[in-house]
Amino acid sequence: MEHIERETLYTDPVYRFQYVAKFMGFGDEDVDVIKGAAELVKPLVPVVVDARHEGFVPKAGVVENAAELTENADQIKFRKDMLSKYFDRLLTNPYDERMIKYLEYVARIHTDTPTKKSKINVDVIHINALLGYVEQVLIGGIKSLNLDRDTEYKAIAAFGKLLWIQMDFFLKFYCQDGAEYLPGAKEAVAANTTTTVAIAQPGILTRLWRFFF
Repeated sequence: MEHIERETLYTDPVYRFQYVAKFMGFGDEDVDVIKGAAELVKPLVPVVVDARHEGFVPKAGVVENAAELTENADQIKFRKDMLSKYFDRLLTNPYDERMIKYLEYVARIHTDTPTKKSKINVDVIHINALLGYVEQVLIGGIKSLNLDRDTEYKAIAAFGKLLWIQMDFFLKFYCQDGAEYLPGAKEAVAANTTTTVAIAQPGILTRLWRFFF
């Protein structure tokens, strides 16, 4: 049985990616399928980006100055541009160390971690809803291409695995699993005994890790 270093799962994004990818069977064939479908899937990107912001523009009272966040606001335009670039990278970039660290970066900048400069913290329910929506759009788009059944299955499976891997990086920062290994965790534990109790409670990744290894 392969030995898994628990601490490394939380401190090395490449090691974490390789563990999750191997567990679900995401490999070179999936990457080739994603790249092969890139030109066919790219027309779906503007649909996903526009629909994402039509459905997720904050309503009055949800965030401060929500009334100013209109479809023409600079912030919304910036977010649309960043989301478009994100999808472009998913479709065209090699899945090397740089890309893996980018997937982790995308997760980190949307969560409230002590090492980032911005105070943006998107609740996990919204991230989960967005990735679920993206998956449904991709499935519908792929099925509309009239591919042969085997190619269609491989494409849907490949994109599904990729989105689960991205979600795992989000969960790394949302969940308490491995919190003792995150930057600043030791200082927080020393300063706050309540934090120590919270960190000590195993989450789902910890329980799965213990079950399988």
